[in-house]
Amino acid sequence: MKVRRPAVAGMFYAGTERELREQIEWCYRHPLGPGVIPEANQGGRREVVSLVAPHAGYYYSGPVAAHGYKELAEDGVPDTAVILGPNHTGYGLPVSVWIGDAWDTPLGRVEINRELAEQLLGDVLGADEMAHMYEHSIEVQLPWLQCLYPGIKIVPIAMLAQDQDTATAVGKAIASLDDNMVIIASTDFTHYEPHLRAKEKDAAVIEAITALDEAELYQRIERHSCTMCGYGPVAAAIVAAKEKNATRGSLLKYATSGDTSGDFSRVVGYGSIVIKR
Repeated sequence: MKVRRPAVAGMFYAGTERELREQIEWCYRHPLGPGVIPEANQGGRREVVSLVAPHAGYYYSGPVAAHGYKELAEDGVPDTAVILGPNHTGYGLPVSVWIGDAWDTPLGRVEINRELAEQLLGDVLGADEMAHMYEHSIEVQLPWLQCLYPGIKIVPIAMLAQDQDTATAVGKAIASLDDNMVIIASTDFTHYEPHLRAKEKDAAVIEAITALDEAELYQRIERHSCTMCGYGPVAAAIVAAKEKNATRGSLLKYATSGDTSGDFSRVVGYGSIVIKR
């Protein structure tokens, strides 16, 4: 079997099953978290098409991410998560799809939906392993999903190319897939600026996301010099969601690393956003 081993277990999140489950529960119960540990709603209506979630270390961004995964749990049970993340490492193709067998985490193995992954391959998306080997942005989403949906499959997509044309093509390709799926865009927002300045920049960008306006998202990132790392994955998720008849976006929670660490001098911004039918 072709299995990807975890690259950041024990760093971005706890390295053993017991400690990781406890850490995720801590995130849900944290004062910045939603306050409860959710269970998947087996009868949910599946209105969430896309979820935007942060990908920093759980100590910093986990309580914010918990809001998004609580909303997803209450929404129902998807069979597949198409997870889009920025490629921080620079390795691999411009847009890379992992089409191996599975990814490992301390919570066990998550199978790849190879049928869907292979359907995406074409002019823009290519099959590639190197882009994923050391990249954390997709990996950190998996334990959240595993706790809610033990049988879920994934399609991991790493985006080195994040321009609007590429994001639009990726979003339309994902929208063409016929499956009970959720699209997860992994991103952090402003990086290493004072807390109040980061909040101001991120508010402008988040407004464009919740309006489902990917063109305005790119304009505001440039206008405000926002150092959001996963704007391409978010734009692709917006495009795909609209193609799948989504009509509304909502910010569930925003905070910065300063809110958890107490250091407000140079923060990173985090947001959980859902896009629904």
